[in-house]
Amino acid sequence: MVAVKVCGVTSVSDALACVQAGVDALGLNFYAGSPRCTSVEIARAIVDAVGKSVLTVGVFVDASDDEISSVQRETGLRCVQLHGHEPPALLARFLPHAYKAVRVRGPQSLAEAASYPGEYLLLDAYVPGAAGGTGARFDWRLAADFVTATPSRKVTLAGGLTPENVAAAVAAVQPFCVDVASGVESAPGVKDLAKVAAFVVAAKGLQTTAP
Repeated sequence: MVAVKVCGVTSVSDALACVQAGVDALGLNFYAGSPRCTSVEIARAIVDAVGKSVLTVGVFVDASDDEISSVQRETGLRCVQLHGHEPPALLARFLPHAYKAVRVRGPQSLAEAASYPGEYLLLDAYVPGAAGGTGARFDWRLAADFVTATPSRKVTLAGGLTPENVAAAVAAVQPFCVDVASGVESAPGVKDLAKVAAFVVAAKGLQTTAP
């Protein structure tokens, strides 16, 4: 069964509600250019509240080694996602609890993705001047080709996923995990908990029980 990561969580209440809905991982964004950017204090409160019930992932964009390490120490985040132009060598310093997000422009991006070390990898849509969370999607056939060509990699699919299309995305790509931010929000950084629940059900192929 595919894992579900909800990214851009900015409050303890939303984090706990996501856990209750069956989410497997929470993304906490530390990129100042994002409307979903959170503080070290809020991140620490979220990590403390959810404990080890889900994977907590810090999302960084072109941050330094020292900055990432400092945030990890202060918050207790269990994993690191690099979502900028970081070189493979920087990612390697944080393995095995880290992975690279690659924004897919076309087939040439798959070679870039393959150049990064580690077992895990995230494929997202490329939008000029943006670092994720745009609601844009890319050609899922490219992600499916990458999954087929690199069976040893655990691929997370992101970019424009919603409760309405995630089941089709899972069927087409067969990813290890699906990642959603804007597709389950009422506003940037504010999760619509009904959408979160619907997304989990659709992604995991669960059946709902009529009231």
